[in-house]
Amino acid sequence: MSFKVAVVGATGNVGREMLDILAERAFPVGEVVALASSRSIGTEVSFGDKTLKCRALEHYDFSDTDICLMSAGGEVSKEWSPKIGAQGAVVIDNSSAWRMHPDVPLIVPEVNAAAAAGFTKMNIIANPNCSTAQLVVALKPLHDKFGVKRVVVSTYQSVSGAGKEGMDELFNQTRAVFSAGEVVTKKFPKRISFNLIPQIDVFMEDGFTKEEWKMMVETKKILDPKIKLTATCVRVPVFIGHSESVNIECEKPVTVDEAREVLRTAPGILVIDKHEPGGYITPHEAAGEDATYISRIREDATVENGLAFWCVSDNLRKGAALNAIQIAEVLVNRKLIQPRKQAA
Repeated sequence: MSFKVAVVGATGNVGREMLDILAERAFPVGEVVALASSRSIGTEVSFGDKTLKCRALEHYDFSDTDICLMSAGGEVSKEWSPKIGAQGAVVIDNSSAWRMHPDVPLIVPEVNAAAAAGFTKMNIIANPNCSTAQLVVALKPLHDKFGVKRVVVSTYQSVSGAGKEGMDELFNQTRAVFSAGEVVTKKFPKRISFNLIPQIDVFMEDGFTKEEWKMMVETKKILDPKIKLTATCVRVPVFIGHSESVNIECEKPVTVDEAREVLRTAPGILVIDKHEPGGYITPHEAAGEDATYISRIREDATVENGLAFWCVSDNLRKGAALNAIQIAEVLVNRKLIQPRKQAA
């Protein structure tokens, strides 16, 4: 069986990553179509050893498309995902537009793959926020074994989470610092080069940012509504890779050795945890990798049944593109969809 797959937002960071991962993982595609806005018509993007020319989303007919990987932002998704779904294609959306919609499954395949079957109400499946995705991969095996009650997480999120403009701003500002040029700030609320910004997305009435709120509500929807979570999300001058300092309180007693063993055998996780200089993972090493890495596992004696650990993942891959394609693989492997255009 081979499927027709459309990638919307194919010229962006995540869209290009989606095309790379489709080829890397040998997803059963018969045809891949790269779509973008009208101004990007004819722009070339790579798919394996092929080059695709972008077509315009506005004029594309989805009537024979099986899967649409949507990575063009929330406003585009709000307008187009229902239209595409109505034409019979399953939309796997990377924006925040549909994550909390009651009729749209919010899926991380290592955590709640079975919930993907609920896509039929709208033909839309949501990808979680990049920082949520790696967190729930780490929490799932611990929750199953020890019962996670409460989570306190501080994130250290790379500029690629803000798109190409964020990466360009870090590059340009860093160059300006070294050349004694003017440091221009456009994408971020403050200078990002050689700095940290404790704000991602807009502020809400309670003082949390929307990024922090997303982590709270998405973790509940994906993993367990009873989990209490508080987050502080920080933008850091790293190009690719989100890091998280995670502190959890469990219902059952948990030792470091037990936690390490549970995490080592869990899907999607690699444990690198040596008590020596460099015996942990950093975002530099995680860039380009599929795994969610766990390091610095230790007991937190300030609460009963407490544990602390360090969690790192490539936000463009597990936080976005890889997770979307893993969702598509769930649809195919569980026979939740069939190719609409059968080979002659």
